[in-house]
Amino acid sequence: MSDALPLPHRVALSTPDGETLALRRLPAAGEPRAVVVVVHGLGEHAGRYHGLAKQLHAWGFAVWAHDHHGHGESTGARGGLPSELRLVDDLALVIDDARRENPGVPLVLLGHSLGGLVAASLVARGVRPVDALVLSSPGLDPGLNGVQKMLLAVLPRIAPNLRVGNGLDDNYLSHDPVVVQAYRDDPLTHDRIGSRLARFLAYEGATVQQHAAHWPVPTLLMYAGDDRLVRPAASRAFAAAAALGGQVEAKCFDTLYHELFNELDAEPVFDMLQRWLDRRFPVVASTLAA
Repeated sequence: MSDALPLPHRVALSTPDGETLALRRLPAAGEPRAVVVVVHGLGEHAGRYHGLAKQLHAWGFAVWAHDHHGHGESTGARGGLPSELRLVDDLALVIDDARRENPGVPLVLLGHSLGGLVAASLVARGVRPVDALVLSSPGLDPGLNGVQKMLLAVLPRIAPNLRVGNGLDDNYLSHDPVVVQAYRDDPLTHDRIGSRLARFLAYEGATVQQHAAHWPVPTLLMYAGDDRLVRPAASRAFAAAAALGGQVEAKCFDTLYHELFNELDAEPVFDMLQRWLDRRFPVVASTLAA
């Protein structure tokens, strides 16, 4: 298989209320082992996952990745949401598109940070069936204090369109200064967050945790022990609650920052992902031939 990554097909996916989601479709070179739907984090966009998409494509997977509402090249006020569960509803549309374009092919969700929370929420709520889930530094707890949570309980009602800075310190995205500077220079990243999105981040993790003991799908949970942007303790709690069910395999990378796939020492992260996917979606002769 060639090391070159083909250009993804760009699609504007329409939502029921007339907004559009910028979607990248990257079909597999041969018969896909599965289609991986990548779900990005807060204030960024799917284009930042080029390196991950390249690896997944080289391993024989199709890759679908969209920009959230209010992010990247999708429409909507930056960081704003028309409804609290909008990102989950939009992800369901992307899953439907991936299923239509890849009939009969297994589907994997791979969510990072906010995207991990969105993906886990979709699974916990049973919005769409998926075959497997990968969580990278999921935003199960953004670390808000009691006063902040109290404000978020009322803000969506009294100021639904309020948007403020998200307060994330990009110094702690990665130990790689090139990654951090590229994030700062990227015209498609932003630091806005609206009251509905903030409330989703503050409270939806609890919904996911409530379902952990009876988690329904095989899940790989990878998180950073030195994460300063979300609380690693929430990932540990989820893994502990899910342990008896046998569906969740968890790994803490003790010294890494938030963006595991963009770290200076990302090789162990990719290795673990590949081994886990290989066990669930074995390579077949037709994939190797491609």
